[in-house]
Amino acid sequence: MPALNPPRPHTETLANGLRVTLRHAPDLKRSAAALRVAAGSHDVPLAWPGLAHFLEHLLFLGTERFPTGEGLMAYVQGHGGQVNARTSERTTDFFFELPPQAFGGGLERLSDMLAHPCMNLDDQLREREVLQAEFVAWSQDAAAQQQLALFDGLSGAHPLRAFHAGNRDSLPVPQPEFQQALKDFYQRFYQTGQMTLSLAGPQSLDELRAMAEAFGAVMTLGEKALQQSPLPLMDASDKSYQQAGERRLDLLFTFEALPGSSAQALEFLCHWLNAAKPGGLLAKLQDNGCANSLKATPLYQFAGQAVLHIEFKLPTQTTGIREQLMDWLGFFTAQQDWNGLRDEYAALQLRQQQVSSALQRAQRDSEQLEPRLSEQGVAALKDILKQIGAVDNFTGQWQLPAPNPFLRAEEPLANAGLIRGQTSAHRGLRTFAQDRSRGRRERSPMQFSQALPGNTDEGAIYVRWRLESKPESGLQSGMEHSLQPLREDARQAGVDFSFSATGNEWLLKMTGLQEPMPIVLEHALTVLTKPNADFPQAETTNPGLMPIRQLLKALPEHCLEHATVSADLQQLWLSARWDGLAVGLSAQTQAAMGVALSRIPGVADTQLTPPPSINSQHLWHTVDTDSSEHALLLFCPTATQEISDEAAWHLLAHLCQMPFYQRLRVELQLGYAVFSGLRQINGQTGLLLGVQSPNVATAELLKHIEHFLNGLADGIEASTYLAQRQALADQFDSTTLPTLQAAEWLWQAKLAGHSSDYLTQLPEAILKIDRQALLAAARRLNNAEGGWRCLANTACPGAPWQAAK
Repeated sequence: MPALNPPRPHTETLANGLRVTLRHAPDLKRSAAALRVAAGSHDVPLAWPGLAHFLEHLLFLGTERFPTGEGLMAYVQGHGGQVNARTSERTTDFFFELPPQAFGGGLERLSDMLAHPCMNLDDQLREREVLQAEFVAWSQDAAAQQQLALFDGLSGAHPLRAFHAGNRDSLPVPQPEFQQALKDFYQRFYQTGQMTLSLAGPQSLDELRAMAEAFGAVMTLGEKALQQSPLPLMDASDKSYQQAGERRLDLLFTFEALPGSSAQALEFLCHWLNAAKPGGLLAKLQDNGCANSLKATPLYQFAGQAVLHIEFKLPTQTTGIREQLMDWLGFFTAQQDWNGLRDEYAALQLRQQQVSSALQRAQRDSEQLEPRLSEQGVAALKDILKQIGAVDNFTGQWQLPAPNPFLRAEEPLANAGLIRGQTSAHRGLRTFAQDRSRGRRERSPMQFSQALPGNTDEGAIYVRWRLESKPESGLQSGMEHSLQPLREDARQAGVDFSFSATGNEWLLKMTGLQEPMPIVLEHALTVLTKPNADFPQAETTNPGLMPIRQLLKALPEHCLEHATVSADLQQLWLSARWDGLAVGLSAQTQAAMGVALSRIPGVADTQLTPPPSINSQHLWHTVDTDSSEHALLLFCPTATQEISDEAAWHLLAHLCQMPFYQRLRVELQLGYAVFSGLRQINGQTGLLLGVQSPNVATAELLKHIEHFLNGLADGIEASTYLAQRQALADQFDSTTLPTLQAAEWLWQAKLAGHSSDYLTQLPEAILKIDRQALLAAARRLNNAEGGWRCLANTACPGAPWQAAK
């Protein structure tokens, strides 16, 4: 396997004052940029709350050189990348990820939109309505308001207590004074002295430096501007406070005049506070019935100030939690420079870097955090513990967390080309390469795909069980709860896994570093097959998701046929039929999986069941989102499972993405959550369109979507789509397609019954689509030949829609 990338990026300050971090990572298939501007919502004049966030939005509205349809957002989406921005208290971040061959074009557009924004008044007025809609949703969101209320114990003079969201009232766009303030803020902070550009990708350092220099050459020159230090966090001498709510306790600790490396030290402390290991704080609180969960997070850090939040979820109203926390902190303080914990922390940071995407690495580099707690970090940690009030005496029987077993490298296996542990239930295991040579589809329960080479660090494993009945929700949540400690150890070792239920199916999914996967899979199967009585009762919580996200979460469940409900775990396992897919695994990792495969419960199943069809039907699912806002999803599956149909839907989705956003979000101002794209659910490919609006009813939203879809043919006739068709096909190039994204495509292809060379067939099919074929696909879409499925938080409107059972 490839050697680890250097843990630290190259850093320098260019002659024009732009600070850059450059990470050459040959293992990456994508390139990413993260630009940090040292200015945020707390740097805005008090008269204009929300101005920084407003400016962030305005910068995406196009320039003279790159209008909206050709700007950064459209460009990144057209090349299958991702792009976003975020305004925080003292920083504003812009970031995107693209295939390497398209990366230069993305940087060119980012620099142009920052250096030459248009910001005309009409655009500003339209965008202010978007912020108004966001403000309305934010003000009605219980989780957001609860988060804001955490600062109630701080000094009223500190900017954390002030309003910064921005709305119609705080952004008086037509007033000359506001326009002058907007201009002044932009000119003061959007210049090279305030910026740090982080680039990560497979390009050489020289190539990355040349890109950074080209970016900086466009930006306005300037020296670092002074960001005013805030007033003290607390008025009184007491530097901490607590808030008690229904079945929760929030402890907040404030810090002043912290030394350098305090961000790194706080991250280190939170990691060990959150560790759910035997003998630790959370384990003891759980054993005593005092708390169900603990989450420690830094809420704010700037100029030596910080706020640490420790949230406890409680089974009942209990007492003594703060005392036990302070006792554990005393135990933690008594350790001698935390050498063992520092070693493990550094090891898991390197593992995380190994499996991080280009964007994750660039964003991490912009934070300028060391992978290991340095000596300066140790000094900062001691200062933090001193300000908390922790002293090195304690009374509890505390323990240091046990070492993570998955961070230790395993010895190479002998005879790695063989699949050991194979039993009669797994007879006939073959690779996708053998599948193609035999000219027939894979019939083994576990398919080892050769569509991707097995010589990289990353891989993916999917194991699916189809059950005779749907698992009862309490059983499912209990199983997920029992997996949580294992999930955390695995995540630290570079393996993310999930166990989810959709209808009468269970799915165990592992992605990330392939080396630890076999042993992690064995441990996961051991936990999952415990008797029902061994599972603790998981707490039922309200996720507090915005309505459109609740609909997205519910969509897969509604795309499967309903089944009876069962709470008998042993019976479910006895009757379960399992199959799976492994992607990107080396021969050594495949060999190591043998024992785990022999322990998979249920009956090996080689017979695929096609996804349920809703051809020509209009099905309406009403989902209660407990919100006054209106949200709607429209899912339009392909009429057939043929790869030509799927390719046409891919191209339709590609062509729709920006026009749909432009029409409903920008021109009609229907809401701030507007999106469209291709979605694959349980092997079923469809076009998914979604809108959430604070004031437009779902029936009207649906009419707007239908009107847009009816105009697809006109758009296709008028478009020069050949370049877009090529750009879409290029997204499936194995040299630039990330392993985990490729694995998900292959898994969905398996569920749909496609052959193992799907990633070769699909782009070929896309490139064969001519204008007439695309027009025919648009007609089939509008005629609902594959059916239309709508999820909304209002009742069925009537014909042609029928309420789903």
